[in-house]
Amino acid sequence: MYIKCLVENTYGGLKPKHGVSFYIETKNHKILFDLGPNDLFYRNAIKANINLEEVDTVIISHGHIDHGGGLETFLKINKKAKIYIQRKALEKYYTKILCFYINVGLKPISDMSRIVLLDGDYVIDQELSLFTSKYNNLKSPMNKALFDSSKKEDDFIHEHSLLIKENKNVLFTGCSHSGVFNIINSIDYNIDISVGGFHLFNPVSKKYVNDLYLEKFKEELSKYDIKFYTCHCTGIKCYNYLKNENVLYISCGMELNI
Repeated sequence: MYIKCLVENTYGGLKPKHGVSFYIETKNHKILFDLGPNDLFYRNAIKANINLEEVDTVIISHGHIDHGGGLETFLKINKKAKIYIQRKALEKYYTKILCFYINVGLKPISDMSRIVLLDGDYVIDQELSLFTSKYNNLKSPMNKALFDSSKKEDDFIHEHSLLIKENKNVLFTGCSHSGVFNIINSIDYNIDISVGGFHLFNPVSKKYVNDLYLEKFKEELSKYDIKFYTCHCTGIKCYNYLKNENVLYISCGMELNI
């Protein structure tokens, strides 16, 4: 399996921006997991000599603009891929600054013909499966600043994660708003590698989770025999506290061969 980070907050060889997009090649597929906030995933793919016209599968992890903002660009450059997204991810979502609600949801989609709307777990084929969280433990307090279409605290049932089963089982989690441990424990497979953010940082307020939560998170993390490549909403400060031989950072432009 080949993985190239096309969008992430920090520089790793390609232009960074707050958001997530991973290009993935497997035995049977060429995949984009998330599309970043705009067309940067496409511009970075050109620099990396990746032909996105050949992508056959797109996964949008949840209904936030920094993960699906590039969808209209993708629909223009690619004419064959199916795009998998939870139905509720197309609703409105907000963050709050002082008394003001700011829209962070996806833009309306002009062409729904290749959009596959899901309501929970879904098996694409023997290699690719999508999973939603079934548990509610140790979710990040950073979620308290995020709201659904009713302007109630978001429960993130619009979030799903991708499991790729090859020689190793690799999980892609986006932001892990549902809690990375909840996601892992919702899957009936042993996970070898997990790629995605831990949501320990709020990019609007610039605040991190408190030390007590971070220590609990670190303790829980140590219980899993999994190689974690984290990024994006984990935040560099929290990453520096968590990092070890099994917790590494993947920046924009970096690649993995698994």
